[in-house]
Amino acid sequence: MKKCLIAVLLVGLLAFAPGIAAQQSQDFGQYVVHYNALNTKLIPPQVAQSYGIQRSSNRALLNVTVLKKVMDTPGTPVDAAVTANGKNLTGQIREIDLREIRDPGGAIYYIGQLPVHNMETYNFTIEVAVEGEEEPLVVKFRQQFYTE
Repeated sequence: MKKCLIAVLLVGLLAFAPGIAAQQSQDFGQYVVHYNALNTKLIPPQVAQSYGIQRSSNRALLNVTVLKKVMDTPGTPVDAAVTANGKNLTGQIREIDLREIRDPGGAIYYIGQLPVHNMETYNFTIEVAVEGEEEPLVVKFRQQFYTE
């Protein structure tokens, strides 16, 4: 029961908190990739502890989920091989170690952390390899972080 409650909190925080981190998505035909990045200090302590997330104003969390479109539903979570990196404006590239999280309701998330500095901007590249697809689904986005 406690795990389920924490999973619901994480979903709510990462997916439906427009004031904290804008939920973004990219449509690839039969798949939709949802992604966001936020300062880990904004994650409630209980949620962070449950998922092994280090809370700090100098750390960001990247969250990715992949859904297969299914008529008249919000989509079905998909197993995927997800990789990501972030490149700051000075050209430093950080590979982001993503790990899979499955919640009891069936959702699948891929999360990873990286260090950030105040007003630092990252250009993120996320590659999603879905079984049966020839080419990876590639998402690129830019985000600036504020730590103070």
